[in-house]
Amino acid sequence: MAEAETGAQEITHKRVLNIALPIVLANITVPILGAVDTGVVGQLGQAAPIGAVGIGAVILSAVYWVFGFLRMGTTGLTSQAHGAGRQGEVAALLTRALMIALVGGLLVIALQMPLFAGAFMLAPASEQVESLAQDYMSIRVFSAPAIIALYGVTGWLIALERTRAVLLVQLVMNTVNIVLDLWFVLGLGWGVEGVALATFIAEWGGLALGLWLCRDAFKVPAWRDWARVFDPPALKRMAQVNGDILLRSLMLQGIFVSFLFLGADFGDVTLAANQVLLQFLQITAYALDGFAFAAEVLVGYAMGRHAPGQLRRAAVVSSQWGLISVVFLATGFATLGPWIIDTMAKVEAVQNAARTYLPWMVAAPVLGLGSYMLDGIFIGATRTRDMRNMMALSLATYAGAVAVLVPGMGNHGLWAALLISFVARAATLAFRYPALERAAHPPSSV
Repeated sequence: MAEAETGAQEITHKRVLNIALPIVLANITVPILGAVDTGVVGQLGQAAPIGAVGIGAVILSAVYWVFGFLRMGTTGLTSQAHGAGRQGEVAALLTRALMIALVGGLLVIALQMPLFAGAFMLAPASEQVESLAQDYMSIRVFSAPAIIALYGVTGWLIALERTRAVLLVQLVMNTVNIVLDLWFVLGLGWGVEGVALATFIAEWGGLALGLWLCRDAFKVPAWRDWARVFDPPALKRMAQVNGDILLRSLMLQGIFVSFLFLGADFGDVTLAANQVLLQFLQITAYALDGFAFAAEVLVGYAMGRHAPGQLRRAAVVSSQWGLISVVFLATGFATLGPWIIDTMAKVEAVQNAARTYLPWMVAAPVLGLGSYMLDGIFIGATRTRDMRNMMALSLATYAGAVAVLVPGMGNHGLWAALLISFVARAATLAFRYPALERAAHPPSSV
């Protein structure tokens, strides 16, 4: 299908913003829920329940994070099928994602005991906290299929540019969770179990709403055309894409985990300061996710239509808004950074240490922009092998930078190594970008 013959929607700034802004707003609601959970159990007047909910949520998030590939892979594959006008495949992809989620969720439930035991071996807590955390997780783990399925549902909705639906799911889930938190814990006195039950109900309710918002897919017979759903080439392609993304994500996680461990060698104050400053990176990710997602959708759509011109415009327009965002972020971090630090940390030594390393946070959004946006572009194009390989090079670059810089520069060297890994990821993916455009040409013209 030639590019001039597609009749595709024009890629405009308005279209990018329509995709991106609901994602940014949805991301803003995420830390609010965590704060409410902590605040509600804090009213019990004991430290152990706060620690139990915190560590339980972290362990479950780490387990579920393994399945994050389902969101990215579903977006890339679905946006391409949508761009190619293969609506039957669009519906079948949702079914495949839900089936993967069901199997994955049941696997998490079946393996909960060794998973939780292993987590406490890595991060031991007091006997009381571990006992309460077990109570919390033993309830919440039964929503594993729902949470993993929501990765697929979210990816599918994003691929079809229905990000307002994603925002609606997030808002409804959080509202239900907060209301039930207050009722179960403060009203009925159910403690940690009440927080877990509130989240369990909210997560299954979120999936129910998400599936209702995907109801158009269930009007297409292909969603339950098992010959299509289990089509071997399609399954192989999905497995390859998801496998590459998983390996890439594990390497990225390895960088951040090693960063935390290496930071611990500089003492408790520096470790605490680094933890505070990592929240700046979290804010950056929340802000740029929307525009990276827009790149995923629009690049995937252009890829499906064999429209390299549209693909390039999708990459450029979404990145322009990403650039505007990082300018605001860097300026905000430079001017408001000390106040943010003082708000998050009340220990003067930690505040002073965090201010010392704050310039790295001012530079982080600017130096990280390329890696965020190119990740989105390559996910949309499902060039996941390139993502995996370039992440391996970035990990090696980070390791080399740590070895060279940390001995002489200490924690400054550690931050420099982290930002160098961002630049390396962007540079290596940019090197592969021309091949991505070539792959978008119609087969007859290659």
